[in-house]
Amino acid sequence: MRYYIIAGEASGDLHGSNLIRALRDRDPQAEIRCWGGDLMESAGADLVKHYRDLAFMGFVEVVANLPTILRNMRFCKQDILAFRPDVVIFIDYPGFNIPISKFARSQGLKTVFYISPQVWAWKEGRVRTLMQTIDRMLVILPFEQAFYRKWGWEVDYVGHPLLEEIARRRSDPSLTGVIEKGQEPLVALLPGSRKQEIRQKLPVMLEVAKHFPECRFVIAQAPGLEDSFLDTFTAGYPNVERIKGATYGLLMKADAALVTSGTATLETALFGVPEVVCYKGNPISYQIAKRLVRVPYISLVNLIMEREVVRELIQDEMNTRNLVEELRGLLYDHARRERLSADYAALRTLLAAGGKASEAAADRIINLIAPN
Repeated sequence: MRYYIIAGEASGDLHGSNLIRALRDRDPQAEIRCWGGDLMESAGADLVKHYRDLAFMGFVEVVANLPTILRNMRFCKQDILAFRPDVVIFIDYPGFNIPISKFARSQGLKTVFYISPQVWAWKEGRVRTLMQTIDRMLVILPFEQAFYRKWGWEVDYVGHPLLEEIARRRSDPSLTGVIEKGQEPLVALLPGSRKQEIRQKLPVMLEVAKHFPECRFVIAQAPGLEDSFLDTFTAGYPNVERIKGATYGLLMKADAALVTSGTATLETALFGVPEVVCYKGNPISYQIAKRLVRVPYISLVNLIMEREVVRELIQDEMNTRNLVEELRGLLYDHARRERLSADYAALRTLLAAGGKASEAAADRIINLIAPN
């Protein structure tokens, strides 16, 4: 069978790659074409466009890059028509994927959303569109089933794919020696994978390193990011180093972490690393989002647990003083570290309830296009 998969960022590339492996296990003759990244390509899909060319964050940034986005949409539609897949699978990335889902449905194609758009956070009315254009919605957060049920839509909770990915990577012997752990506390810096978010957050994170000369700070450098780009930020910080394309190896050894908002906050928690969640964006985009977003937290950890488990420092609150105070508590307040450990254990239990996400998603996709 023929599968067309669209992911628009690094986390979608990761989850898409595991889904591709699960589909190939069940359908060895599968033909898979994708928008994604290196991981999806290495899993056996033909890569059409890399997410590096697709990822635009924030309202201002989207408007500025609208001609590029529209060109990509036109090309995607043409490519889908030429490939004629049995199913089009959308992985999050709603600004692009929801319009493409309308097109796919208009062409009589089967459609699946794997990893729901965060319609529960803002633009809830998009649920009506999704109900009209998506044959099967596969969700990975426990509260999403109840959310969609309010709309009269029964969706499938398949568990969170990060659980299986982290379990797989923990058992990978090549990760163990990625970074040597000495006696000094090790602090991971996860500034994101997009240049625009790194420019906003990394300079503030780096200033924190000056207040902890006894610590070793290591930046998790995204695989697609040029060394020369980070060189402009890191000069003058003797206790800061970088490791490229090995975030999980770093988290296996880290004592604490400063993490940009997004999937990385959940990854860090599932590795059991005490963290501070950081967000700082374009001021105009932030003010618009602040008025539209209707959730109490920005980190997946807190949203899933429905309370503040990890501290979130947002926009002006993300400053050197606050980060220094929070990091000191994460490193040296043993009672706080114990509370976090217990909360992280409860988080893992919640996410495990759906089963192995990639396998469950592959089974439902294949059953949709070739029912027994």
